[in-house]
Amino acid sequence: MVSLDIINNLANFIIQTISNSGYLGIFALMIAESALIPIPSEIIMPFSGYLVSTGKFNPILVIIAGSIGNLVGSLIAYTIGIKLGREIILKYGKYILIKKSHLDLTESYFKKYGDRSTFVSRLLPAIRTYISLPAGIAKMNLKKFALYTFAGSIIWSTMLTYVGVVLGEEWTKIRHYSHYIDGLVIAGIIVIAVIIIIKKRSGKTETS
Repeated sequence: MVSLDIINNLANFIIQTISNSGYLGIFALMIAESALIPIPSEIIMPFSGYLVSTGKFNPILVIIAGSIGNLVGSLIAYTIGIKLGREIILKYGKYILIKKSHLDLTESYFKKYGDRSTFVSRLLPAIRTYISLPAGIAKMNLKKFALYTFAGSIIWSTMLTYVGVVLGEEWTKIRHYSHYIDGLVIAGIIVIAVIIIIKKRSGKTETS
């Protein structure tokens, strides 16, 4: 019940912020979400999508505000990873709800899949918030990090905004559909991975 109250309070805060501040509110909230502050984009963008369906917001501006906010917040987390390192993050991360398990998960994911994990992770709810930290700790190339992060953020923001537009006044029901969304995202990632593997193999065949 406590967690439900927290979610409801967060949802009310997000709704008020966006209603009062418009695109700037979306931008600021998405910065916070990507800068390790637990504010869910799964509420920010669908509510903004609902406002698109009412004619109050422009869908392109909503997606731009969300995506750039995501990038800025991720750059902040990336800088924290570079400047502070793993041990300091583990020591003080608890104050912003960063657990050792969060960092371990994203570090292993980053080590396994390399730089491109910063793109794919933007589509994975369990990892997307924290992936910038191991990228910073590993001193990933900044241009690559920014490019992959922004590309993934555009897809994520577009998808959640679209869901909000489709659901309209019932946008809060996104919680009930979240597992379907996760499934579609994972399926899409698998398809992309298969296409890349096939292209690489065909390229090797042609050169041999």
